[in-house]
Amino acid sequence: MQSRRSFALSRLLRHSHLLIAFALGSLLIGLTPWLGVTSTAAAGRVPGPRAAPVPTDQQAAVQSPHHGIAPANAMEPAAPVLDRAGWTATASDEETTGENGRAANVLDGDANTIWHSKWTAPAAALPHTITIDMHRTAVVSALVYHPRGTGPNGRAGAYTVSTSTDGISFGAAVASGTWRDDDTVKTATFTRAAPTRYVRLTVTTEAGGRGPWTSAGEIRLSGPASPAVHGSWGRIIGFPLVPVATAALPGDKLLAWSAYAVDRFGGSNGYTQTAILDLKTGKVTQRRIDNTGHDMFCPGIAMLADGRVLVTGGSNAEKASVYDPATDSWSATTDMNIARGYQAMTLLSTGEAFVLGGSWSGNASTDKAGEVWSPDTRTWRKLPGVLASQALTADPAGPYRADNHMWLHATSGGKVLQLGPSKQMNWISTSGQGSVTPAGTRADSQDAMTGNAVPYDIGKLVTLGGSPAYQDSPATQRAYTVGISGSQVQAARTGDMAHPRAFSNSVVLPDGKVAVFGGQAHPVPFSDATSVLTPELWDPATGRFTPLASMAVPRNYHSVANLLPDGRVFSGGGGLCGDCATNHPDGAVFTPPYLLDADGSPKPRPVITGGVPPRAAPGTQLTVSTGSSVASFVLMRAAAATHSTDNDQRRVPLVSTPTGTGAYTVSIPADTGVVLPGTYMLFALDAQGVPSIGQFVTVS
Repeated sequence: MQSRRSFALSRLLRHSHLLIAFALGSLLIGLTPWLGVTSTAAAGRVPGPRAAPVPTDQQAAVQSPHHGIAPANAMEPAAPVLDRAGWTATASDEETTGENGRAANVLDGDANTIWHSKWTAPAAALPHTITIDMHRTAVVSALVYHPRGTGPNGRAGAYTVSTSTDGISFGAAVASGTWRDDDTVKTATFTRAAPTRYVRLTVTTEAGGRGPWTSAGEIRLSGPASPAVHGSWGRIIGFPLVPVATAALPGDKLLAWSAYAVDRFGGSNGYTQTAILDLKTGKVTQRRIDNTGHDMFCPGIAMLADGRVLVTGGSNAEKASVYDPATDSWSATTDMNIARGYQAMTLLSTGEAFVLGGSWSGNASTDKAGEVWSPDTRTWRKLPGVLASQALTADPAGPYRADNHMWLHATSGGKVLQLGPSKQMNWISTSGQGSVTPAGTRADSQDAMTGNAVPYDIGKLVTLGGSPAYQDSPATQRAYTVGISGSQVQAARTGDMAHPRAFSNSVVLPDGKVAVFGGQAHPVPFSDATSVLTPELWDPATGRFTPLASMAVPRNYHSVANLLPDGRVFSGGGGLCGDCATNHPDGAVFTPPYLLDADGSPKPRPVITGGVPPRAAPGTQLTVSTGSSVASFVLMRAAAATHSTDNDQRRVPLVSTPTGTGAYTVSIPADTGVVLPGTYMLFALDAQGVPSIGQFVTVS
């Protein structure tokens, strides 16, 4: 299995379906400045020359590809389509001799009347441009391209979109990419919404390579989504690596890492490229970690009771490492008994860490049975009674894919509910030799590998998306609730998402709603085909999903999402495939609608002014002061994400009692199966569900 892991990427690239996926992937290379990137160690060894990251004033980072392959329903459903009354269109050239191919046809509401570049001899060469003049200034966030409905000739391939206020000076591209050669509607979502009068589409290739032509049936523009309903996105944040794994840290920091290299994986190299984003300053600091002898690509992650981060397996499949945010240092801990990669982890109510599965790495013939790490002895205890084979999906690739990324939810007494991705759920006991007891099926759900599960309340989880196999099988748009009452588990189907998703990421918000970002309708690693660009928000009160503001960059395989201390969400990453077109060394921060007024300005927020200690024991009552009256308090566990899985998430609503003006007694549950030991963010919420900025407290 060592050789399998060492040459994983090269083997994948030999498969024809992945080559097709790469070919279909988006080819955008735009430019976005790094946030201030510094490096404290040499960059990883990668094939071919690679410049080390440098500060903003010295180099502009290469931004990752955008949505080069858009799904059929690519138009932003959450954004208003701008009224085209009074608009005009002009083009660099147009066919008027052989047919009516005038530019004005893209505004007539009929996809069968087209703009076509000049094709009678001599045909005009690529590139071709078409410019929309709205004859007024409007804020535009996306261009929607309808290919001609009468045949394939001239379908736009590689493109850029730029804007201008005077029709003369056009700025840097606000969207770029390569569209697929089909007749589906395509959307170019802007990296930033821009007040403009003129919008220009420049096409540099014909999608099918049929000739030097460009055509379009219709072109529409859309404005930004309503912030109070759909939220909004910040600018693209450049990273010096692809953030394949991330962990939220105290001090408003986000830890990220990739593999031995910043843009690719392979082998067992004994070191890892990491980066830390300072959310206050925007600075990203890169560092190579050598002292643990651990390439932490495709790991298991658990946030420990004292706030440290335990990372296991992956490319160096037997290794385990610990990151301490208090000292910003990494150290090695005892190797696991079983080498593994793609495993799942969770902290237990006992403060120990549990790991299960992970046949992507290590000996393929060995059952990746459970084991438990003790923070006291820093050693691993085998659980021969907890076999991974009891929790497999029916993936055609067998355990190599069938025991990956399990959804684990720790409860009282050191027990764990494994509620997916297999349709069969199981109770796991970690006492003694360990044991597995069936807990029923997840209602009528099929296996849902590369989906995820999110605990949105005490004993309540929602599962979202996934597909029957790890890849090359259709994703589902279904979601299910899973309720835990003692040893009883009840699953039920809730409302469907608007889009099927696999390789997506889901985050529970302080108000109990769950946001899901990215994913593909048909999962293929290292591809942006069938990307879903519109996030959705699930409301447990109604069981329904609503669309959120669309993303500018696809987030699929190897992407992440994390709740931030200010109640916003980081979404980033995807790719890590070397010289491919679908690496995304970047991210963006999403502001949920609960923080925004209708005009996009920030809503007034509650403020916690005191009474939050750095540490508190389970069962403690806190005396918390606020700047104004609040309705409730909630603990949100600081969490870590990788490969669409985040078993560290946890939302714990608290009982609170007002004791005076702006003063409350806030009770932390005594049951460590409810308030799992670890670092939390305490939020106060007003009567409209607007959260304060979170205050860190370690409950242990």
